[in-house]
Amino acid sequence: MPMQQWRELADRLAARIESGEFHPGARMPTTLELMAEGESKPSVERAYRDLVERGLVVRKPRVGTVVRSRVRVRVPLSRYGAVLRPDGDKGPWETAAAGVGLGGSVVPLAVGHIDAPAEIAVLLGLEPGTLVVRRARHALIDEEVVQTQEAFYPADVAEACGLDQLGKVVGGVLGAMTACGLGPESADEKVTARMPTKAEADELGMGERVPVLCVERVVRGRGGRVLEVLRVVGAVDRVELHYDELPMTGGVM
Repeated sequence: MPMQQWRELADRLAARIESGEFHPGARMPTTLELMAEGESKPSVERAYRDLVERGLVVRKPRVGTVVRSRVRVRVPLSRYGAVLRPDGDKGPWETAAAGVGLGGSVVPLAVGHIDAPAEIAVLLGLEPGTLVVRRARHALIDEEVVQTQEAFYPADVAEACGLDQLGKVVGGVLGAMTACGLGPESADEKVTARMPTKAEADELGMGERVPVLCVERVVRGRGGRVLEVLRVVGAVDRVELHYDELPMTGGVM
């Protein structure tokens, strides 16, 4: 199979996607349909593998190859202020998604007590091996996984706020902390980018050539105690982080 043949087909299909001829969620032509237009089966299969790797399409069982949505969620720094009230019904991700007219949701996957790994223990200000609570969850737009999230809490914090139980935290974790009197007061965020592992690409339903944004958030309460360490991995073409109206004093580089 000449490389030029499948690459030219992939580029033509990509151009049709970028032009809007095939919109997000639309089914792409099947292998048989493209073969009827004169393409060879190996060329079609290799071209579609290339489009999957680029993050332009996804393969769905019993559906076929469909265009992957790349609508971005605008995630502002100010999202935290809106979710600290204990009677809210949306967490930070749901608030950010709603702000751009999208249906965001968070699905809990696993909750349990574990011995704190050394790196997590340092961030929480605990001794390595101290019992902590780990929560794993997916952040979705409609039915598509856009972020994987892994959070760690001191055991007493999680137990006091009901974070040690599997289930959705209505209003988000920060609202739950406020409700039980812990009062989150500040958060540090570190943002990096890298290429995904195969497992991450599969979990996020995208190609391995789509970078991921990695966000590490450390939430502190009164007296500087660390209440949460959150690690997020998300597709770079689905999320925008906005840090608006930051103060320009205090030695800005």
